Amino acid sequence: MLENKKIKRRRINLIEMSVKMRNIKLTIEYDGKDFNGWQKQPNRLNIQGSIEYAIYQITGEHVNLQASGRTDAGVHALGQVANFKTESKIPIEKFAIAINTNLKRSIRVIKAEEVDEKFHSRLSCKRKTYRYIINNSENGTAIYRNLETNISIHLDEIKMNEAIKYFIGEHDFKAFKASGTSSKSSVRIIYDAKVYRNGDRVYIELTGNGFLYNMVRIIAGTLVEVGMGKLEPTDIPKIIESKNRENAGKTLQPQGLYLVKVEYDKC
Repeated sequence: MLENKKIKRRRINLIEMSVKMRNIKLTIEYDGKDFNGWQKQPNRLNIQGSIEYAIYQITGEHVNLQASGRTDAGVHALGQVANFKTESKIPIEKFAIAINTNLKRSIRVIKAEEVDEKFHSRLSCKRKTYRYIINNSENGTAIYRNLETNISIHLDEIKMNEAIKYFIGEHDFKAFKASGTSSKSSVRIIYDAKVYRNGDRVYIELTGNGFLYNMVRIIAGTLVEVGMGKLEPTDIPKIIESKNRENAGKTLQPQGLYLVKVEYDKC
């Protein structure tokens, strides 16, 4: 009887060991210039597929890498977050290094953490911060041309900063979403927003609970019209209330946009 209990206990332990899954959270930086966005696509270079293949190279597992959100072709990230489940026994402190050895230099895993099994990079997300960078010099730049957008007309960043404050709060951002948006609701909360200048560069930053497709780039385009004097800061509430995309500015180019940070409750 005692022997049977020992055998049974050993079997239970073996089963538990065999099905134990680890949930790995990655913080990722990438230059989006060479990629067709985050999402995995057949026969097109993408960030998700590149990282999944790098993980396969070190674990032998075909994982499903879940991101905090998709970024479009040409868009960059300083702090994208993604997670995947694995049975690999690779020590967590070695994961980032191991993945990076199998990635292009334009993608870097800057941190790997083992988190609770319930953590989901998109569903658990509380806040995201995006930054849009405008080179506001007359001739632009050759070196950073894929990392910022050049607008040669001088922008009034003080008026732009006044205008961006109207986006703070809970609003229906229907006027600032591109066609093809799959989200059922266009209501979002913006917690913080600012525009500032450093030399020839103008920076637009927005922190919110979520963003619609092209929302940041459309807001940036609208603020540029304020900076050029085509719109007044006080026109922003009217555009928001109109819920009409035609009343907002144009969608700025993708290369100026960065996903800076994704925030969660304690994992």
